[in-house]
Amino acid sequence: MKNSKKSQELSRRSFLGQSTKLVAGVTLLPTVLTSCSNWKGANDRVVVGHIGVGSRGTDELMNYFVPLREALNLAVCDTFQARRESAAQRINQFYKENHFTNEVCKTYLEMDEVFARKDIDAVHITTCDHWHVLAAIKAARAGKHIMLAKPLGLSYPQYLILARELKTHGVKFHYGTQQRTLEHMLMGYNMIREGLIGEIHHVDVWSPGKNDVPSPVCNEMPVPPDFDYDRWTGPAPARPYCPERVTNNSSWFNYDYSIGFLGGWGAHPLDILVWVLKEKVSGSYSCEGTGKFWPEGGLYNNIFSWDLNLNYQNGLTVHFISQDIASNTILKDRAIKESNGTTFFGSKGWISLSRSSVESNIPELNAKLNSVPKQANGRVKGENNTMGRRFLSVVRGNEAELCPLDEAIISDTISHMGDVTIRTGRKISWDPAKGEVIEDAEANKLYSRVMRAPYSV
Repeated sequence: MKNSKKSQELSRRSFLGQSTKLVAGVTLLPTVLTSCSNWKGANDRVVVGHIGVGSRGTDELMNYFVPLREALNLAVCDTFQARRESAAQRINQFYKENHFTNEVCKTYLEMDEVFARKDIDAVHITTCDHWHVLAAIKAARAGKHIMLAKPLGLSYPQYLILARELKTHGVKFHYGTQQRTLEHMLMGYNMIREGLIGEIHHVDVWSPGKNDVPSPVCNEMPVPPDFDYDRWTGPAPARPYCPERVTNNSSWFNYDYSIGFLGGWGAHPLDILVWVLKEKVSGSYSCEGTGKFWPEGGLYNNIFSWDLNLNYQNGLTVHFISQDIASNTILKDRAIKESNGTTFFGSKGWISLSRSSVESNIPELNAKLNSVPKQANGRVKGENNTMGRRFLSVVRGNEAELCPLDEAIISDTISHMGDVTIRTGRKISWDPAKGEVIEDAEANKLYSRVMRAPYSV
């Protein structure tokens, strides 16, 4: 840790009470540093390492972290040599030009070397989806606080391991769904929690299902000398190398590495559902529906279009669909045709929350929600470094976990139940107390993946 000239005031906004959550026998407690903790001091900087610095990871580190005087970004790790060197160069150039520090950001191929550094307080993980949970478990065991990109992962038993490691090592967790810090989201959250649209009985959730790209064929080629393909593959099954396999699209749309945008994009609006209605969506529910897969013959083999209905035992219903279906159904009557969002229907009216827009059929609420700063195109303005700043606030003990693991598990499981019900072709029922699909061994196998040795826990 290095002393900063002056730490900026960090937000202490209070969020929904973090009650103890029991998930399949694992107690998840919000962790907040107390006055008797071993934190180094109010004016010390948080030293951050970045695991995965592709396009998204670099964008986040340069916007969420590097400009903040509360942080020192001194390590970057990636399996692509050019990516890690480029990211470190950009960080060091920024520090040199802005006189933030004389420290130098170093590059690493192996993430364990970052976790072994005693000066690293926290890590920002933006690897490919299939590495998320394993990297987080490693970080937790090393005592590093974690900001983890969405979606959460591919295997429910591994979530429980992560939960235990966070608790055992006193590690803070911050799920990087990006939207909870936005002003219009906070306004909508408060309005719904205060009962201004009445008792919630139904929620519509939608997101993009795919990118408009063809599914490529993988023709095996030699691995480039500046790329560690085995480490990139990590816990996933070993497959022949081709450049098309290691792109963002392939890691999103190939079942070896993810469940597609059901989780990858669905994580955003589903996170808002869980944030607002945690009490209502924490229990058992059934899931049924239909979906479409990428055509056979190419690398992409995940679901790209879905129409799912969730029925909770408490009476709440949720309609989770892909954008192509939403465009012809629930978005017909909306003034703004947002590609993703969460609409809450109450006994008095509705509020629809999306990343860059907000709407309500109650005029006075709609006026307040749309009083936030807008861009020239009418979209809501965001703040580039809000998520990073709030993560640092959590690490420093200034507020409770904003995006805790137990809520990430709830939202990620909804995505997986959608994937499972479509793949099995039948209605399924999820019991969070048992951590399993009720009386369906085949369905449970789809929500449990074996990690490839030696990349395992």
